[in-house]
Amino acid sequence: MSKSYAILPCNGLDKCAGCITREVAIKLTEITDSEIVCPVLYRIADARYNKVVSEKPLLVIDGCATRCASKLASEKGLKITQKINISDEAKANNLTIGSSLRIGANELKLADIITDKLTKKEEKSETINSCVFPESFEYEIYAKDKFIFRIPKKGFYFNENDCWVYVLGNKARIGVTDYVQQSLSDIIFFEPPVVGSNIEQFGEAGSIESGKAVFEIVCPVSGTITAVNEKLVESPELINENPYEKGWIAEIELSDFESDKEFLYDFDKYFEIIKRKADEFHV
Repeated sequence: MSKSYAILPCNGLDKCAGCITREVAIKLTEITDSEIVCPVLYRIADARYNKVVSEKPLLVIDGCATRCASKLASEKGLKITQKINISDEAKANNLTIGSSLRIGANELKLADIITDKLTKKEEKSETINSCVFPESFEYEIYAKDKFIFRIPKKGFYFNENDCWVYVLGNKARIGVTDYVQQSLSDIIFFEPPVVGSNIEQFGEAGSIESGKAVFEIVCPVSGTITAVNEKLVESPELINENPYEKGWIAEIELSDFESDKEFLYDFDKYFEIIKRKADEFHV
């Protein structure tokens, strides 16, 4: 069954990527019950679209790295359910986007690929072999001014990118630390890694985004993604509430943790690092 979206597209109709954005939005309205939110009208008179963005999952379609649609969603405080970047999708599918504003065969092919991907989204991201991890942990606290940074005391390892791993046998959970979520402030979007994909230590394991910045999750360990935290797709704010418990990112079947561990920090080392970072922390 195809999903119905409130579609907030790029406004860059003076660029080819922006024109493809419009094409994708139109195709989605033709084959699903989706509705387009005009970014120009929404910026100056949002009452017309408040009902649709409150009732349907929000799909943001950016044309390029300027991310004008994502920024508008952030300004309006909207929760993004799914996000597509036309330029990134073109690279991923080895398609070259032209410069003409009249879209050609390549551009139409890309629009079809993206539309197909969005309408079949519900068939992916199956959770596999999720094992039982603890639901709560004991923390050490470091307070700096109004900020309180929590660091779990046992079983966790950290990398220099402020991502963590909790190991249970040959399985592990990964996530981001309290320092990351406080640096980003309100997290509005979660892009999960692909279940079943192999990932190297320090490879990218999805991303999270706030109105301030996009944070690429640097995986602390190598292995195969066996599950992702599906709750974060609808409720990315769980990372703000507790990034070590309900805000975990993904589960991994480890390939060589003993080797990976040589490049990670244990609690004692990371606690010293976070104290230094917290002392320099500015938001």
